[in-house]
Amino acid sequence: MRKFTGHSGGRVLQNTFCHIPSISLKTELRLWEAGLHSWDQCAGPLPGALSKRKLSTIMAHLPESHAQLAASNPRYFAEHLPSSEQWRLFARFRNTTAFLDIETTGLGGPGDHITTIVLYDGRSVRHYVHGQNLNDFPAAVAAYSLLVTFNGKCFDVPFIERSFGIKLTSAHIDLRYVLKSLGYTGGLKAVEVKLGLDRKDLRDVDGYFAVLLWQEYRRRGDPRALETLLAYNAADVLNLEPLMVTAFNMKLKGTPFHDMHCLGMPATPAIPFRADRGMIERIRGSIWR
Repeated sequence: MRKFTGHSGGRVLQNTFCHIPSISLKTELRLWEAGLHSWDQCAGPLPGALSKRKLSTIMAHLPESHAQLAASNPRYFAEHLPSSEQWRLFARFRNTTAFLDIETTGLGGPGDHITTIVLYDGRSVRHYVHGQNLNDFPAAVAAYSLLVTFNGKCFDVPFIERSFGIKLTSAHIDLRYVLKSLGYTGGLKAVEVKLGLDRKDLRDVDGYFAVLLWQEYRRRGDPRALETLLAYNAADVLNLEPLMVTAFNMKLKGTPFHDMHCLGMPATPAIPFRADRGMIERIRGSIWR
């Protein structure tokens, strides 16, 4: 996996207090404004910004926080942070993060199944196809301690768990909730447009069209249909990393740590599959007949 160095963004978790019971985001902000910026400062005199009871709660929970961070266990923090604040996991666990998206034959009704999965870890793009190597996916995804998706908590992860009969134990940042907290609502492609990401040849392909591409592949055995489907699936995944970094930096602006922890924008690799525009136009034409 690619190693990410040169950034202090991984220390954001050590500036975090809202994972502790009874410490809300407003309470955390009060702590920061009073000068209590990190766990390490709790070893010295504490500010009088909070009641003794809440300060006592913080002190009681910090040893476990230190232990879980030392054990590189993002799941502990994911289970205690609000969904809108799980962006804080990313920089610290970036080297064991996988960006993930699935395509399916439908929304999960009887008979629906996964058609393709694309997994990206910041270095390599791997793909899994129904009827080919799909059963290799559970072992591959188990190597990562953190997953990043868009709407994966409602769709991708439950669908994967039902399909394979497994439980994904990795921590999970669902960018849908993080971006919504920043005012970006709608589906993935709508958010991409708002944030200036361009899909070029795939800008007019959506989840419904992905189903048609799979049907075309199964009906005719045309490899161009599968290649186009994988290109669409990969575009979904490869755009997650710049969205994650953008959201991370935007969220940091609401903290005292923006200048210290801001992440550089990653170089997004080329999609390793070729979308066939002729195939797309032919299928689109058949829809409107």
